[in-house]
Amino acid sequence: MSTNSNGTGANTPESQLESVLPIHPTAARRGNPIVVQSDLTSYTNEYITSKFTNRGAEVAVVEGQYIVTPTTKQYEFQTARKVAKTGLMMVGWGGNNGSTLSATILANRHNIVWHTKNGIQQPNYIGSLLRASTIRLGTDPSTGKDIYVPISDVLPMVHPNDLVLGGWDISGLRMDEAMKRAQVLDYDLQRQVAPYMAELGTPLPSIYYPDFIAANQEARADNVLPGTDKQAHLEHIREDIRRFKQQHSLDRVIVFWTANTERYSDIIPGVNDTADNLLNAIKTSHPEVSPSTLFAVASILEGEPFINGAPQNTFVPGVIALAERTRSFIGGDDLKSGQTKLKSVFAEFLVNAGIKPLSIASYNHLGNNDGHNLSAEPQFKSKEISKSSVVDDMVAANPLLYKPPQPGAPKGSKDAKGEHPDHIVVIKYVPAVGDSKRAIDEYYSEIFCGGRSTINIFNECEDSLLATPLILDLTILAELLTRVKYRDASAGSKAEFQPLYPVLSLLSYMLKAPLVKPGTDVVNSLNRQRNALEAFLKACVGLEGSSDLLLETRIW
Repeated sequence: MSTNSNGTGANTPESQLESVLPIHPTAARRGNPIVVQSDLTSYTNEYITSKFTNRGAEVAVVEGQYIVTPTTKQYEFQTARKVAKTGLMMVGWGGNNGSTLSATILANRHNIVWHTKNGIQQPNYIGSLLRASTIRLGTDPSTGKDIYVPISDVLPMVHPNDLVLGGWDISGLRMDEAMKRAQVLDYDLQRQVAPYMAELGTPLPSIYYPDFIAANQEARADNVLPGTDKQAHLEHIREDIRRFKQQHSLDRVIVFWTANTERYSDIIPGVNDTADNLLNAIKTSHPEVSPSTLFAVASILEGEPFINGAPQNTFVPGVIALAERTRSFIGGDDLKSGQTKLKSVFAEFLVNAGIKPLSIASYNHLGNNDGHNLSAEPQFKSKEISKSSVVDDMVAANPLLYKPPQPGAPKGSKDAKGEHPDHIVVIKYVPAVGDSKRAIDEYYSEIFCGGRSTINIFNECEDSLLATPLILDLTILAELLTRVKYRDASAGSKAEFQPLYPVLSLLSYMLKAPLVKPGTDVVNSLNRQRNALEAFLKACVGLEGSSDLLLETRIW
């Protein structure tokens, strides 16, 4: 086997199977093939500008009568066509998700093909919403058949292969060794990609406050920032971001928390309830300022998007207020990859079918480091909260099946919350199964005239291989949304385009407990989340959202 020399002293072998198979369609580069010919859409070398009518309805209830008034509002969107050179800095880079994501990007970048017991496997981006799923554009007038395109083709987006990788970890293991420790990828892929991973080096030292993660993580914590001065730690992380951006000549850096789940932080008036109080709490090293909150604040102050891929309450009110003040983008919380994604579909199916779930019991066991950390009660509580809220909006949408909250009921009572299915979540650590997570769900429901239905679902999945494509999607979308601006069309052409609201709720499809604009309702329905994202992307090129009315097929 020939080798390529490089400045690090590592030898990088060429793949023995390189070019045996063509590049997988999910990893292929296709340019920007969509052009919309419409007076609603215009193109320049710099921008795609579109006109969009947001249609809604205002509803008033008068003596039991629903009075509906349709509403319309005109907007213009402006999307910068040049894709930023983007870096992805992961907190927890050396963990299962970070090492797996890095290795699979490198495998795709170099088209490394490897042997498995089932034959030859090629790299791909299966599992990515943007790279591996399509949306309906319209119909071919000559055949009447629907035309579908990859979501990543609707607007100019970062190709995953082009992401510049880096980050922090409390473990100082070199990235090739971190991949080996994770035990996620096939051996033959690890063998071929290891020299490329070695070139990535070791993660930057991270913030470690033992109170926030399980005590069983202490053995890994050999790569941490010294001391307990949280202001000094904040400044150190900010400098890391600036240096990484400068070293790689980047236009944009996305900071992504894929480290251990933390315990919940207490929300304390005067400490983390406003932007100024939070910044002061950092200066005084208040014990309720978590590592993830410090990383979020560092990113916000550097003007770079921060995504929280874990369930803890990183975004205390002071963080959201700071993001609003600086107009920096944030998104979260908790990657939605397997059991919860299925639940957000299945619970909606039952309720929309007029069937009443009475209880949902969810059990998981897994053996990776995420499971090890979650075996501690405070960290499990964070995960339990994010997993348990996923059916709330679907239940609230059907007062025929579930009694709604009663006005004036005592706070904290069942009447104040409204009727709700019994919902429990159990997670157990079983080292033997490693990254192969088992999930069992039981849906116990009321059906016609007092009948009962029980549906059990067993799901086995490789946890990190479901989660890592979501990190890609969130990163790529976050970069795109920094290039999209809007203005109220009624203000005229002299009005300035302005950025979107800092909380990126359009990322909800990939997240268990979506962060939304304060005062607005959370949408957990997977179908509604995807439809919202699809409608927004289409609006940016002057197209209406997806319509399944198909009126032309229902009339003469």
